[in-house]
Amino acid sequence: MDMKVLESLKDVGATFEVIDCDPSFADTAEFCNNYGYSPNESANAILLEGKAESPVYALCVVLATTRINVNKVARKRLGTRKASFASAEVTKSLTGMEIGGVTPVGLPDDLPIWIDNLVMEAPKVIIGAGSRNAKIYLAPDNLLRFPNTHIVENLSMPIARK
Repeated sequence: MDMKVLESLKDVGATFEVIDCDPSFADTAEFCNNYGYSPNESANAILLEGKAESPVYALCVVLATTRINVNKVARKRLGTRKASFASAEVTKSLTGMEIGGVTPVGLPDDLPIWIDNLVMEAPKVIIGAGSRNAKIYLAPDNLLRFPNTHIVENLSMPIARK
């Protein structure tokens, strides 16, 4: 677990549990399959990049059973004509975290954190811990204790099942 993330959780008085995991199982589907958690209680933190002369960013937190509504909601909120997932390199540069461990905890205060309203309806959610070797399990209202955090209605939509 990233020590900056742990300190940030303690600084805001969050109530949480740390779940250690094998880094090879850090991606959500593998984590749920190997450790017996439901995707309904797992949330992904994904950095979006709004394409502009000076790119703009927001970290989106959505349930694993959904996907970010990039074109209809996120892009408009970013105020850009185009938006996409930030690259692994940009994500690492802005958050200090690798894909599979990204969390809305311990981020720079100027990076907006958008939490989908469905995440807030879950009793508890599993999020990244800043590294690929642990997860954080907490009630989602703990996330609202961090700077620049906003609940965004309809930030996600269900993943189409094939």
